[in-house]
Amino acid sequence: MSDLELLDRGYAAIMKDVVETKTAPHFTALARQLDVSIDTAKELIHELVGMTPGWTHPGTDYLASFPPFNLQPTQYRVTIDGEAGWYAQCGFEALAIRWLVPGKEVRIEAPCLCCGDPVAVTMQDDEYAVDPVDAVGYTSSQVGGSADGRPFR
Repeated sequence: MSDLELLDRGYAAIMKDVVETKTAPHFTALARQLDVSIDTAKELIHELVGMTPGWTHPGTDYLASFPPFNLQPTQYRVTIDGEAGWYAQCGFEALAIRWLVPGKEVRIEAPCLCCGDPVAVTMQDDEYAVDPVDAVGYTSSQVGGSADGRPFR
């Protein structure tokens, strides 16, 4: 496939549906939205997932995670302007949700994965607050810089 215009339209359509409805479109709905065949919509879903850290439910054409959102419950509960019902794929990717809803307050709540205490991040555009203020994030992914320069490795 790799039709960049279709990839852009597909990504935008899926993200719009997730933001507006808290779920991803079924491939038949995506096909209708984009005016493409059902097979093309299925291929598009898999190509988009292959370009992101998202995934489909194993053995299906159903989106399970479309970053920064997860389409099934996770510990990262998201509210937008006080409306609940979204979930983030991971704590760090959750920070990107604010860019999808300019001017709206985004709140991410999750338990600390070490002790279970609540952690919350509230964001609106470029403003943010963290509770507790001394909360830290951790990833086991190999990100940034040389291995010997990464803390906690």
